[in-house]
Amino acid sequence: MRRSLLHLAYLGAIAVKGLDGLVETVAGLIIAVYGSQQVYNFAVWATAPEIARHPESHTAHAIRHGAYGLAHSSPKFAIAYLLAHGVLKIGLFVNLLIEHMWIFPASVVVLLGFIGFMSLKLIAHWSPWLFAFALFDVVTLALVLNEWRVRSLATRRRAR
Repeated sequence: MRRSLLHLAYLGAIAVKGLDGLVETVAGLIIAVYGSQQVYNFAVWATAPEIARHPESHTAHAIRHGAYGLAHSSPKFAIAYLLAHGVLKIGLFVNLLIEHMWIFPASVVVLLGFIGFMSLKLIAHWSPWLFAFALFDVVTLALVLNEWRVRSLATRRRAR
């Protein structure tokens, strides 16, 4: 029972990573095509009804704040970051789903890189959202390590 719950949690975590990678890839493409200022304008338009109903909406303000930061930063960096990050997550998702053994150590390295990068960002500027994403990556890392251990043990048993 415990094994199947951990496996389901692993599948759920990598599915979220794959979906997140898809969203980041699409966002990178949208910024490349329309520009970061247009994305900001869309975020303001899309969150206006929520802010009108609930002026203290943390989510709507977080979306606007993120879009504002994006509009006032280097669009080339944002595009490169989102596309690279998104494609990498999609690649991890697909290969972890297929269960290629080589992807487990590669995933560990990539997830540690994500966690390290977010940790540096958190040291420079605290963000509860970024902390939540980093924590999710830590949990995902633990689930990937567990799945790798289970697969390795199964492979050794079959080899005997």
